[in-house]
Amino acid sequence: MTGIELSSAAFDDHTVIPRRYSGEGENISPPLTWSATPEGTAELVLLCEDPDAPGGTFLHWLVTGIDPGVTGAEEGQKPRGGLPWPNDFGHVGWDGPMPPPGHGPHRYFFRLYALSEPLTLHGRPAADTVHRAVEGRELAVGTLVGTYQR
Repeated sequence: MTGIELSSAAFDDHTVIPRRYSGEGENISPPLTWSATPEGTAELVLLCEDPDAPGGTFLHWLVTGIDPGVTGAEEGQKPRGGLPWPNDFGHVGWDGPMPPPGHGPHRYFFRLYALSEPLTLHGRPAADTVHRAVEGRELAVGTLVGTYQR
């Protein structure tokens, strides 16, 4: 499997996500860019999850059906053509970092999957459900990790 270079103009890999993108800031999604995807990509899937949440992995953003020709998302926007899903706050779309105060730094994994066939999800899928659904369909994946604490 090949890799996708996933990055943000707002923060570098394994550095702090600026407050404006958090739940205690403006709560808008950070700008993202990525490298071209492999030939045969049917769709892109983007998710952001916090594996350090006290109750288990917490889904902050899930967008499916992204056109393979899209190479990024503007600040505060979903990727063009993508379908946003409910996150674990119960809202459709992006909700930024909001870890419990004093819980220390949490890691936020942004993952972009290039899939060989469209993804079929139902209801309000959890992060683990998405990971299982993409298994065996990934042509490439890109990961960007940001941190945040309150």
